[in-house]
Formats: sequence, C-alpha cells, structure tokens
Amino acid sequence: MIVVTADVLRRQLSSIFLAWGMSAEHAETAVTVMVETDLTGVDSHGVGMIPTYDRWFREGKINVRPDIRIVRERKSVAMIDADRSLGHAPSVKAMKLAIEKAKASGIGVVAVAHSNHFGAAGYYTLMAAREGVIGMSATNAGPILVPTFGREPRLGTNPISFAAPAKRNKPFWLDMATTTVAFGKVNIARRAGKPVPEGWALGEDGRPMTDSQRAFELRRLTPLGGTRELGSHKGYGLGAMVEILCSTLTGSWLAAVDPATGKAGDQNDIGHFFLALNPDLVREEGEFAEDMDRLIDMLHETPPADPAQPVLVAGDPEYASYEERSKSGIPMTDTLFEEVRLVSQNAGVPFLLGN
Repeated sequence: MIVVTADVLRRQLSSIFLAWGMSAEHAETAVTVMVETDLTGVDSHGVGMIPTYDRWFREGKINVRPDIRIVRERKSVAMIDADRSLGHAPSVKAMKLAIEKAKASGIGVVAVAHSNHFGAAGYYTLMAAREGVIGMSATNAGPILVPTFGREPRLGTNPISFAAPAKRNKPFWLDMATTTVAFGKVNIARRAGKPVPEGWALGEDGRPMTDSQRAFELRRLTPLGGTRELGSHKGYGLGAMVEILCSTLTGSWLAAVDPATGKAGDQNDIGHFFLALNPDLVREEGEFAEDMDRLIDMLHETPPADPAQPVLVAGDPEYASYEERSKSGIPMTDTLFEEVRLVSQNAGVPFLLGN
C-alpha cells in the first residue's frame, strides 16, 4: 500500500479535471466529494473511480462544460437536468435545493436527469443531516445486478443512503448498495490480486465464482442477500425501487435492455433521487434529535456476542476512518497508484502523488 495525504490527492484530482476543461467550480465540487469519500474509507467511490472517469472522458461520454439547470420546480419538488455532466456537481446542487425546500415547507424532493456517476450516495445524505434534516439519496447505474433466478445483469448496484441527525451523537448514516457488495469492492480485490468471497459475483452460467479478475470483467453481481434462501429477492426488489425513483421518474436511462426495441441503455445517462425531511416541522423542535440519541445509545449498548467487537451503528466505521485517515493519510494499492499516474499522463499534468 502507498499512503498519500488528502491535500496532495485534492491537488492531483483538481489538476486532472481542470486539464479536461472542467470549470473550477465543478472541479472543486467533484474533488471534494471524492476525497471526503476516500477519507471515510469508501475506497471504491473516491480516487478509485478516476480511471473510469478518464475512460468516459476520452470516449466523449462526460460533458465537462454542462448547462446544469432546473427544468421543473414546485414548492417541494424540482427536476434538474445534468446535461451529461459528471454527477457530483448536479447532485450537490440537488441536495442543497432539497434541504432548502425541507426547511421552508417540511419536505424537499429533487430528481436529477441525464447525469453520470455521482460518487458515494452517503456524501449527499450527510449534507442533509449536518443541516438538521433527514436525508435520502439514491442513484441507478449501468447493468451489473443479476435478478434473483437470472443469469444476466439487468439493474445497477443502485445504492441507497439515509442519514438522520442526532443531538449528542453523530448522525445515523447508512450507505448501501442493493447488490451484495458495491462493484468497486470487486475492483479493489482485483487490484490487490485477491479472490472475492463466494456469493458476491456470478459466472456466465449464473453460478457463484470467486476469481476477482473474471468477476471484474463479467460484471455480474448478486442482489443483496446473495441467494434466494438468504433473501436476494429483497435486494432485487430494492434495486428495482431505486430504478423507478432514479430512472423511470426522471426519464433517464431505463434498465439494461428495452424489451420493446432490444436496444441497450446508456450507463452515461442515469438519474439520481434526493429527499430531505425536516423533523422539526413534524415534531416539536429538538425532540427528534433527542430521541435519535436514545435510539443510537440503545443500539450501542446492545450486549455484544464478542466483547472485543462492540455493536456498531450505521456510520461508525466511516467516522472512525475519517478521523484516522485525516491524520495518517489515504492508502492506495500499487495498481491504483499506477492507474492514477496513467490518467495524469493522459491529461498532460504532473503526477503529484509520487512526490
């Protein structure tokens, strides 16, 4: 492993995005989301995505000078057209607008159409929780989830995030794929030369396989649960729910293949969904946050099966990682390090991580 500081990583990513022609504002937003994500330990959605973004940019699939605009708006809802931009900037804009609406009227729902990968869904819900409101975010993605009883992918990892503010405690902060794992974790295993656990990925015959390189190439993940006996139908159902909110609702890319035409969808034309709910307009001011403390405390105080492993609450590992990595730096595999070197070379900018 190679360790880099958050500051150097910010400068490296910023130089790449600016070299692509991205505006300073949009570059700063994307860099902030990516580096904050790496600090929380979600290595699959931070700098680990830059090789994929580089490929999409060189294939002309990312609009680096988009016209991100609100195309429909009412008191509590809005629709934003991302104009095929990278997803971070329109998503930050969307969650800020949802929070603003929630503070004014109790709830804000903002959908984003015609976007690209937006990083970690949890970044946006934590934005809401830090403003004292409940947040939810979701996105659809390119086909990778194989429906229960199937052998070909039809939905994306289609993650969901939910965050809720407390008074004493840090916010409850859930961020999960509706596949058994995020695809980025398969990529992490590939970069490290390690097999993936059985139950993560499927072969062409629809049976479990553990070869991380082959799993990376085939892109066939199980729904959350892995098998029907362990509840994969629930993960499949949640993935379809996200598809409805992010794709069908926004009019963006619709599933892997259109049954009517047989035409494959476009994984660079996806949608996002953001919701903010103001608990202080539902209950008396402060009551919700106080009760969140009671809930979080109760869960933390659950007697552990192993005294060495206390019971955690969603967000605990990410908060701990953020504190640790802010001091010690962000680890990168040798493979990712060299991939970022190549991206920098493609962009014609200095490679800063090796200095």
